[in-house]
Amino acid sequence: MASPRPARSRVAVTLATLLAAAGVGVVATTAVMAGPARVGSPGPHPGPGRPAATAAATAPAPVGPRRPPYGPVPAPGRAFFGIATAAGPYDLRQYDAAAAAAGKSPSVLLYSQGWAHDRFDRRPLDRLAARGVLPMIAWEPWDYAASAAPARLHGVQPRFALDRIIDGSDDAYIRSWAVGLRDWGHPVALRFAHEMNGNWYPWSEQVNGNRPGQYVAAWRHVHDIFTAAGARNVTWVWSPNIAYPGSQPLRTLYPGDRYVDWVGLVGYYGRPRSGPAGYPTFDDLFGPTLAQLEHLTGKPIVITETGGVEVGGHKAAWISDFFAGLRRHPEIRGFVWFDVVKEADWRFTSSGSARAAFATGVRASRFQAAAAR
Repeated sequence: MASPRPARSRVAVTLATLLAAAGVGVVATTAVMAGPARVGSPGPHPGPGRPAATAAATAPAPVGPRRPPYGPVPAPGRAFFGIATAAGPYDLRQYDAAAAAAGKSPSVLLYSQGWAHDRFDRRPLDRLAARGVLPMIAWEPWDYAASAAPARLHGVQPRFALDRIIDGSDDAYIRSWAVGLRDWGHPVALRFAHEMNGNWYPWSEQVNGNRPGQYVAAWRHVHDIFTAAGARNVTWVWSPNIAYPGSQPLRTLYPGDRYVDWVGLVGYYGRPRSGPAGYPTFDDLFGPTLAQLEHLTGKPIVITETGGVEVGGHKAAWISDFFAGLRRHPEIRGFVWFDVVKEADWRFTSSGSARAAFATGVRASRFQAAAAR
C-alpha cells in the first residue's frame, strides 16, 4: 500500500534547488579493464567483455502521448559530485567517511535495486532526504543473485526478458514503484536498465532472447506507467556504458528526448594504453562516446559510475586527469565515484596520493556539496 503523501518539507525544497541550480545529474561508467562494478549488489560483475556485434536496429516510433518536461535541468557552470558505497543508504557511515576524506559531502548517492523479490520501501530514501542528498537508484530488472557463471551467461534470465516488460507482465510491480515514489514526494533520479549497450544484463538486446527495438519499447512502457501515475518528481537517467568494440550502437537504444531527462555514462580507468602518458586519459575513455551523444541528444550529461585502479601506479594521475577532463567538458553536469572494493579497489581513498588528488578536484567551487539539514 502506498504511504500517505508527505507535506513538502524544507529538505524537499533544498533538493529541488540543488537539482535545478547545481546541475545534478547521474552517469554510469564502465571499466575499460574489468567493466563497471555492480553498485550495491553482491556477486561478480561480468564487465563489458567482447560481445559479438549486433545489427543496427531502428528504434520504434514514439509510443503514447508526449509528456510535458518535468525533470530538473542542470544549470551551466555548476555540477554535483556523488558517491556509490558498498552499503548505500543502509549504512551511511561509509558515506560519512567518504565525505570526510573528500572534504565535501557528496550531493548524490547511487545505489542499486533489483526487481526480483522486491517491494517498494521508502526508508532508504528517507535517510538520504534527511541529509539533503539526492537518491540515484540503479533500478535493475533482473535477479543478480541468480546470475550464472561464466560471465557470458550473466544476462541469461528469461524471467526478465524485455518482452515480459513490454507485454505488461511486470506492470503491477512497476506501478507500485511509480506510486511509491510519487507519494514519497522528493526529487529522485531513476537510472533504469543501465549499460544496455553491453551484453552482460538480461535487458540487453544482445542476449536473453531479446530482439532489436525492444529496449526502447520497454523503456517507454515503464516510463508511461510512471507518467500515468503522476510521478513527476522522478528524473529519468538513460545510462549506457562507454562505447567499445562490439557494443551496440547508442542510436538504436535511445528512447528519445521525450522519455529521458539525463544521459549517464559509465567508464573506469584501468588497462594501460598507448599514448604520451602511457595510460588511458579522460578523452580516451569518454571522448568517442561524448562525440556520439553530440549527434544523438542535447540532454544534460552525467557520469554515473567511474573509478580507477592502483595497479601501475597511475591512480592519482588518473584522478587528476578526470577532473581536468570535466573542466574541459562543461556539458557534463556531475559524476558519481564508485567508492567500493569489488573487482578492484576503486575507492579514491585506496592510497594517500589518490585521496589527495580527489580532494583537490572536488574542492573546486563547481562541485556543489550536499545541502545542510
